[in-house]
Formats: sequence, C-alpha cells, structure tokens
Amino acid sequence: MSNIPLVDLKAQLKTIGPQVREAMDRVIENTAFILGEDVDKFEQEFAGFCQAQQAVGVASGLDALRLALRALKIGHGDEVITVANTFIATALAITSIGATPVLVDARDEDYNLDPELLESAINERTRAIIPVHLYGHPAAMKQIMAIAKRHNLAVIEDASQAHGARYHGQRVGSIGDYGAFSLYPGKNLGAFGDAGVITTGSQDRAQALKTLRNYGSIKKYHHDMLGENSRLDTLQAAVLRVKLAYLDRWNESRRNIAARYNEALQGVEGLQLPLAAPDIEHVYHQYVVQAKDRDAMVEYLHENGIFCGVHYPVPVHMHEAYASAGWSAGQFPVAERLAERVLSLPMFPEMTEAQVETVAKVVRRFFSRQLSHSG
Repeated sequence: MSNIPLVDLKAQLKTIGPQVREAMDRVIENTAFILGEDVDKFEQEFAGFCQAQQAVGVASGLDALRLALRALKIGHGDEVITVANTFIATALAITSIGATPVLVDARDEDYNLDPELLESAINERTRAIIPVHLYGHPAAMKQIMAIAKRHNLAVIEDASQAHGARYHGQRVGSIGDYGAFSLYPGKNLGAFGDAGVITTGSQDRAQALKTLRNYGSIKKYHHDMLGENSRLDTLQAAVLRVKLAYLDRWNESRRNIAARYNEALQGVEGLQLPLAAPDIEHVYHQYVVQAKDRDAMVEYLHENGIFCGVHYPVPVHMHEAYASAGWSAGQFPVAERLAERVLSLPMFPEMTEAQVETVAKVVRRFFSRQLSHSG
C-alpha cells in the first residue's frame, strides 16, 4: 500500500528544482542577502500578480498582519474584528500590537466570516476588520467592504490561504486597504522557510511598511519610527520569484483535482463537500469536507495510507492562550461545529488521477462501513 501525503513538496521540487538552485546560487554569488535585488523584484511581480499597486516583503504571515495593523496606528484601547474560524495567527496579530480581537462567527457554507453578524460587533472602539479567505475561498468582500465604508473602518484581508484567488474577477489582496499573505512552505505560494508579504494600493502605505520592517529606518542609522526587524530574506525572495511564475497553473491544477474529488464523492451519505460560490475563483489551499464521525474517519484514512489534516481542531476562542479573554463555549456555534467536523483531504498540484481515485475510494469505503454498522 502506497502512502498519499496531505501535501507533497518533494513533487513540486522535481518540477522547479534546477531553477530554484540557479536563483539561490545567484543570490549567494552576489552576497546581497538582506533586501537584495530579488526582494524588490519579487515585490513588483507579486503586486502585479495581485492587481495591487504595491507589495512589501516581510518575515512571516503573522508579521504581515501585525505590520499592517501598526501602519494603521492601531494599538491599546482599539478593537479589531475577525472571524472565530481561523488559524490563531489572525488573532495573535491583533493581540500582539496591544489591541483587542473581537470575534464574529463563520458561515457554514464557505467557512468564512458571516457578514450578517458583522455590524452588531462594531462599536466606538472598532478600528478595522480582518476577513480571512479560509482554505482558498474568498470571504464575502462586497458586504464586508460596504459595512467597513459605512463605519469608516480599515480592512486587512488575511489572504494567507488564498494566493491567486479571485472575487468578482478581482484578486484577493487588492480589495481591502491591505492584503496580508503568509508564504509558509505549504502554502499555494510557499517559500523554503518562513516569509510573508503585504499588498496595498498606496505608495505612501508601502513606504510606511518598508520603514516599519527595517528598524523604522529608510536611511541607514536614521530611524524615523519605532520599527522592528521583519525583512523578507533575499534567498526566499529568489525562490518565490521562481514559484510565482507557476502559481496560476498550480492553482488551476488544484481546481481540477477538487472537481475530480467532487465527482467521485458526490452523493456519499454523511459527507459534506466544499462549495464554491459562482462569483469566486477558489484556489483550494485545502480541500475540506465535513463528517459527523470525523475523528473515526481520520483514523481510518491513516490506517489505509491516506494522510489528512484537520484545519482547525480548536477555534480561536477555545485556545488556552485566550482563556482570559472572556469568551465561552457555545458563543460561536458554527466555528465550534466546524472544529468537530472538518477534514482536509490530500491536495497538491502534482496529485495524479490515480491518487485522487484512491483517496476517494477509501473515503467511500469508510462511509459504506459506517452505514452497514448503523444498519
């Protein structure tokens, strides 16, 4: 029995390995390791890819969110709204700059922030909204942007799982005031280590971000603000430039794999498949299904050589790290239900039809066994 991984970075490396090594060798030969030429070129290329005016490379996805918040001068006494169904980094970015995260529940159909609940969370201390394009499916940006405009709030898109996704034809990261992307290795566009990037439509905002990421300095040894060290590594930028040229075709492959999953798993009783709204272009960072007996399904798949993931088993408000925040069990019921039911099946651009069919066959077998036992 051959194992099928959740993500296969080695398969990707077979495609681009020589180009990546050539790019890294170029940086090493030039010895421009900090804010070298490849950083500037990657920023220009990524901004163009995202239909954004500017992009600023930083050290991680968490820093991308943090520095966008800092550029907005958000801090102690301020509140920032985000969704309960997300990776903890979204909330940690808010907490880390002294502001208070305010959570809104998710929608069951696309797992993203429910815009119908957003307005009731806004008060006089609210400064910004961070919608998350979870799993590669854009959030309901039309409604979110309209509410933000009505209340004069900034919008930072957490696009860390949605590189290249489109909403009404527009790339995510170019819709709000800022777009924050993690470039962690397993992302649709991933570096060979930690990395991040921020998109924005303003040259002035980009300049402020570049100052913040570099000790508050534009001119060496002259510091205009209290900055920090969060620079995108030149070696990582060189890797990312190679990968960016492949991103659209990789995302198209992900959509094709998702379509094959949908066809193979359609009608399986007890299994809820992911939906894609007609006005969006999903990039399937994860192919996420829901199952009542999720934990038993995970165990069965693992026993049969199928490696899957759970994104995420604990909602933000249930983490011990936020025990003092005042949230309680039952407060965000959709996020809590999803945490008990969601399961990510293997998804990477190089998946073969045979691998997809093997996964689907094992999933179908699990549910047929469940039905026979319940009968």
